[in-house]
Amino acid sequence: MKFSLEWLKYFLETEATTAQIAEKLNAIGIEVEGIEDPAQKLEGFRVAEVLTAARHPDADKLQVLTVNTGDGEPLQVVCGAPNARAGMKGVLGLPGAVVPANGMQLRKSAIRGVESNGMMCSVRELELGEQHDGIIELPADAPVGTSFADYSESSPVFDVAITPNRPDCMGVYGIARDLAAAGLGIFKPVEAEPIDGDLPCPVEIRTDDPEGCPAFYGRVVRGIRNGASPDWMQRRLIAAGQRPISAVVDITNYLMLAFGRPAHAYDLAKLSGPVIARRARDGEQVLALNEKTYTLDSSMTVIADDNGVHDIAGIMGGEDSSVTEGTTDLLLEIAYFNPERIGVTGRRLGLATDARTRFERGVDPAFLDDGLAILTSLIQRICGGEASEVVRAGSAPSEPKVIAFDPSLTARLGGVDVSEAEQRAILERLDFTVDPGSGPGQAWKVTCPLRRHDIEGPADLVEEVVRIHGLGNVQSVALPRMDGVARPTATPMQALERRVRRAAASRGLNEAVTWSFLPTSEAQHFAADGEALWVLDNPISEDMKAMRPSLIPGLLAAAKRNADRGAAGARLFEVGRRYLRGKDGVSDERPTLAVLLAGEKTPRGWASGKAQAFDAFDAKAEAEALLAEAGAPVGNLMVMDGAGGQFHPGQSGTLRLGPKNVLARFGALHPATLDAFDVDGPVVAVEVYLDAIPAKRGKQGFAKPDYAPPALQSVTRDFAFLVPADLAAGDLLRSVKGADKANIVDARVFDVFEGQGVPDGKKSLAIEITLQPGEKSFKDEELKAISDAVVAAAAKLDAELRG
Repeated sequence: MKFSLEWLKYFLETEATTAQIAEKLNAIGIEVEGIEDPAQKLEGFRVAEVLTAARHPDADKLQVLTVNTGDGEPLQVVCGAPNARAGMKGVLGLPGAVVPANGMQLRKSAIRGVESNGMMCSVRELELGEQHDGIIELPADAPVGTSFADYSESSPVFDVAITPNRPDCMGVYGIARDLAAAGLGIFKPVEAEPIDGDLPCPVEIRTDDPEGCPAFYGRVVRGIRNGASPDWMQRRLIAAGQRPISAVVDITNYLMLAFGRPAHAYDLAKLSGPVIARRARDGEQVLALNEKTYTLDSSMTVIADDNGVHDIAGIMGGEDSSVTEGTTDLLLEIAYFNPERIGVTGRRLGLATDARTRFERGVDPAFLDDGLAILTSLIQRICGGEASEVVRAGSAPSEPKVIAFDPSLTARLGGVDVSEAEQRAILERLDFTVDPGSGPGQAWKVTCPLRRHDIEGPADLVEEVVRIHGLGNVQSVALPRMDGVARPTATPMQALERRVRRAAASRGLNEAVTWSFLPTSEAQHFAADGEALWVLDNPISEDMKAMRPSLIPGLLAAAKRNADRGAAGARLFEVGRRYLRGKDGVSDERPTLAVLLAGEKTPRGWASGKAQAFDAFDAKAEAEALLAEAGAPVGNLMVMDGAGGQFHPGQSGTLRLGPKNVLARFGALHPATLDAFDVDGPVVAVEVYLDAIPAKRGKQGFAKPDYAPPALQSVTRDFAFLVPADLAAGDLLRSVKGADKANIVDARVFDVFEGQGVPDGKKSLAIEITLQPGEKSFKDEELKAISDAVVAAAAKLDAELRG
């Protein structure tokens, strides 16, 4: 939010400098993000008088001006503005000045052979508005030679960040009140004089949606002249980043930025019948002021008449009833809308406006009459016109919150001693009403202003006292610590997550942190069959509505963003939570590690030829390596199908401890999944379910035992088996390793062959087993016994030793 120092001083009497104001704003919790001084941009621009104006000898649309700058001899300037003439006063940019609008540095130059010493400037070129059809015309009494920055009373502009809990500071008026409470000046409250209209209101105004619009006030003003707003108003609006449009529109924007109170003006001639706050009908449409058409539903509050919707309540007005230069009669509207309803409507429509920001945070419900009176007064003062009576439909919340407050709580929670007298004074300066009770030691009864929606309990009152007293007065005190070595605080799961995170990074994967929320369609795609999603009632946006049932969609989106920007490949991982519906509808958070490999595994080259893509075996290798690092018994894992419909059925699988305990799923993603996410394949992925990995028995957490290398050299033996063609190699390995668990420490497939010499329906699997002797080397008879046991174990799977 932006505002000028001059605007602030309209509500705050202070001699504080810009730096002192910025320091105090930061101290009371209103963070200053930047300060801009327009005077610096206007350096080198002066008030000048045109003495003569003659046609350029070589250009019909140019004039040669003689300009008095109040400093020595007049200067010659070439100008193309149609309004340039002798006797007028304007703004001259001298050589060396930089034009704010385009950054061009002015210099002495020749234009069509005629020397020009600078430039006469337009409003747009100095970023003072949008007018650009002529140069600036100043009043006849403008002092020639004066710096234009001084003449225009340019004022420093503050850019502040207002936290969501402080809607009362979404206007300059509220910020001035806070600064005055902090001792930086005297607050100048605006006394809104009620305007009693003599005319009966010709329009019926009512609210048929008391939940969405509890209060809807309005009045008609006839006979206005809607021209340009006055310079002082335009200057303040431009400082706040608003473009002046017309007097009526500027006045409504001024009310919003000054007092944090959005309002709206309708062209009365474009309305038909009663003006009603009601629920929209499903499928009803409105053409908004941003020239976009929005389709509404019955959850949204609108302002409508007999012709249809004219306003998305509290968010944006409609084009069909908008005010123009020819408008003569107005309907002024000021209302109180339900903040939750405004937020939901804005997210569903994807509309973010200044009005929505204020209404969904909560405006002052007590400011309806005052706001309408100020609005009417400004309209009549600037545009003229005659006001009707005020029509009040419904009523805003009017019951103030009363909180029992113990002043000693400030020292306990805030860590600073503030006297009771000062605490009371601070609260009263902030418009809280304090009843200290009948004696010492009793809790105070503090009545909150209606505008302070953020005050919910005594702790919030402590915050108010401490921030105004000064956060710098809170002493930094170290927390007490027990003697001796600190005990570890990380849980076993936290330790596991740290270890697998380091392991994934060491394998060349890049960590990603994605949103825990997904569009409903993407979340549904990765939900298990029949599994209900967790859908938020009040999401950040419609694209972040469902809690993720898998981490893969977020990584897919990240990979797509990288690919769209020219990345040849992506190797991503994330450690986070999946969100499932547990028993009885209770939220179930599952710690998970996900890996996604997309694009090129190896680039094309003179040795490798074409670029190679990732495949399901790469995904399996990542899954097994990360499970091993997590302490899972990788050697006992079973490879089974059932990775889910999101994976390619022939290029995916699961790793399990027993038939039911799934530790991970891996493989190539299904082409339909890639199409749904608009990602080019192939893409492989892994999900490791960290909570399914069993802990080591007798151990706290997953710590690995100390490793001691064996004293004797290992022995390898090779076997080639003829097995059924549909037998999984993993099943044969598991059976062979179980033949002699004491001596066989590893087994791996090193060859698969089908073809000549192998019977139909069979394949040849060659296996290398590793034997590790213990206290003494193996004897020949011991090796034979182990071999026989291996062959016998393989025979149980219909495998026979190949001759």
